[in-house]
Parts: sequence; structure tokens; C-alpha cells
Amino acid sequence: MVKKKPGKAAELAKEIGLPNEIAVTINDNLLSIKGPKGEVAKLINKRNASVRISDKKIIISTARGTKRDKKILGSLAACISNMINGCMESHVYTLKICSGHFPMSVSLSDNRLVVKNFLGEKVPRTLELKRGASIKVEGELIHVTSANKELAGQVSADIEQLTRRPGYDTRVFQDGCYIIMKAGKELK
Repeated sequence: MVKKKPGKAAELAKEIGLPNEIAVTINDNLLSIKGPKGEVAKLINKRNASVRISDKKIIISTARGTKRDKKILGSLAACISNMINGCMESHVYTLKICSGHFPMSVSLSDNRLVVKNFLGEKVPRTLELKRGASIKVEGELIHVTSANKELAGQVSADIEQLTRRPGYDTRVFQDGCYIIMKAGKELK
């Protein structure tokens, strides 16, 4: 059996093109992207990855080409692409209000989402909303909009968890708020 000598893996890099409307800055591993629909900032503190800007491109590179570094590189590239897309067009999540047994009302007041009469409960359920996401309640739909995809998804999940009833069969007890569209992709 022949043993292979450990060799140095080649450097990997990915380039992400920037539209003309986007402004990008990097300060101490804080990547800030500003566009017509908003501004998104993310701390990039991956040990093996480095990010730099040159000629309307963001270049993400790693010193080694291991499997782990390839995964980190792909994740960072996807995250930065989502940031750019969010600054060009906001990410919109849509939730549906379902109330089959009791008429439930959902409203916004003072940066809080208030759900009244959920399954006949006397005390309203409230959710403190995170800054950076805007919410609109239109009839039986809730629209969550943000330039940051992670923030829009987290606020939508918080709203869904606000009306969660553990221990009940969701096929029978369908009351609650459920995500029906994630950033333009319709769920079944």
C-alpha cells in the first residue's frame, strides 16, 4: 500500500458581479451592501475565507481548497447573492391567517403584532417585531418585507410560531398563521 504525501491544496475563489445601482463597503469583516430598496450588513468572520472588492465584483477566496472551505465558499457566495438581490428587490414573505373555529383578528400597533381571540382565548397573543422588516396585514394575508432575507424569514417564522398549538393535529385544528409564500416561491 502506497501512502500519499499530504500536498497543499490550490486556492479557491468565487466572483460575484455587482449591478451599477449597488454600493459595497468592507470595514473590519463587516460587509455592507446598499441599493435602491435598502441596506444590508453582515459580519463575515469565517476563519478560512477572505472577501475583497475589485472592479464591480466581490471576490471570495480561501487559501486552501478543502471540502470544508468549498462549503464555506458556497455558503458565503449564496448569502452575498441574497444580500444583493434584497437591495435590488425586497424579499417578501406571505402568511395566511386561517381561523376555522373562532373568528381571529390580527392587527399592528406600536411595533407589535397582536392576535386576538385565537381559539377563543381571552388574552391576546403579542409579538414584538424586529427592526428592519415591514409588515402589512391585508384581510387574511400578512406580508413581511425586508431587504435582509434572513430577517424576513425569521419574522415570518416568529409570526407562525406565535399561533402554534403543540399537541394538536394540524389536519383538524388548522387555526393559525401559516407561511404560504417564501421570497417569491409558493409553498404547497
